[in-house]
Amino acid sequence: MTSSSVAVPPGSDERSSAATALLFPGQGSQRVGMGRRLASEHAAARATFEEADEALDLPLSRLCFDGPEADLTRTEHCQPAILTVSVALWRALGTERRLDPRWLAGHSLGEYTALVVAGALRFRDAVRLVRLRGRLMQAAVPEGVGTMAAVVGLADDEVTKLCVAAADGEVVAPANFNGAGQVVVAGHRAAVARAMASAKAAGGRVIPLSVSAPFHCELMAPAAAELATALAATEIERPAVPIVTNVEAAVNTDAARIRDLLIRQLTAPVRWAASMQLLQTLGCRRAIEVGPGQVLSKILQRMRLGIASETLEESSALDAAGARA
Repeated sequence: MTSSSVAVPPGSDERSSAATALLFPGQGSQRVGMGRRLASEHAAARATFEEADEALDLPLSRLCFDGPEADLTRTEHCQPAILTVSVALWRALGTERRLDPRWLAGHSLGEYTALVVAGALRFRDAVRLVRLRGRLMQAAVPEGVGTMAAVVGLADDEVTKLCVAAADGEVVAPANFNGAGQVVVAGHRAAVARAMASAKAAGGRVIPLSVSAPFHCELMAPAAAELATALAATEIERPAVPIVTNVEAAVNTDAARIRDLLIRQLTAPVRWAASMQLLQTLGCRRAIEVGPGQVLSKILQRMRLGIASETLEESSALDAAGARA
């Protein structure tokens, strides 16, 4: 395994794509039915779902394929579900597309998918970790105490200042710097409400988010502490491909730093906009979103960085494969 090739299944036909990055989505991209057709048509995808079911001792595949939606959207379920669908897509279709990316990046949960694709984490370890991560994140803050909201149309530093002013002894802070004028804030419910009111007054648009907990802020500290114990017991290898990390918006290939970055990720904002800007600076000319949904591709399009974006999503990828057959 070299620094310029992804850990792909044996026998794959690789072709260099030196200016390409793969992007992996996070929580919120799930939908009932995801992966069903993929698993029915590709043995590699089927095996991936079977591996996840066995690793978790949970019928995760059935949740993905058939729901119910209320169970699938539970944080402890949707995180391993999205990771599994993304890895299944990569294993089944990534080699058909002959992808050999120069960089990988994942939004929040998606960073674990990037680590699996890069060969830094074993898949079965990753699904166990993200299921635990989901449980810990949900348990860190009592239901109803915290919330999140998206602020659209204001500069990142302006939203940061509004949060500082709105805190008033509570927690409210940027959780995702998503780019294209969107910042998600998280914290105590009342503090987030104050920040939203200030953002409206400043000319921004605010969108309350239906979430089970306030992610990526200091209220997640209890979850970070317990996740650290699980990560300490998990084997981590050097990534075969550079990964642009959420916490630093910088490239990392050092296995020794991965645990700390994943722990810090729970309480630090996702620096997605800066991550995409870094890819532009590094010479990235194409980004392919691998997983359910098209959220990251659409954000990249709105950022207008000169990086062509596309998706390797289940239905579109399988339809394209059928058209080529």
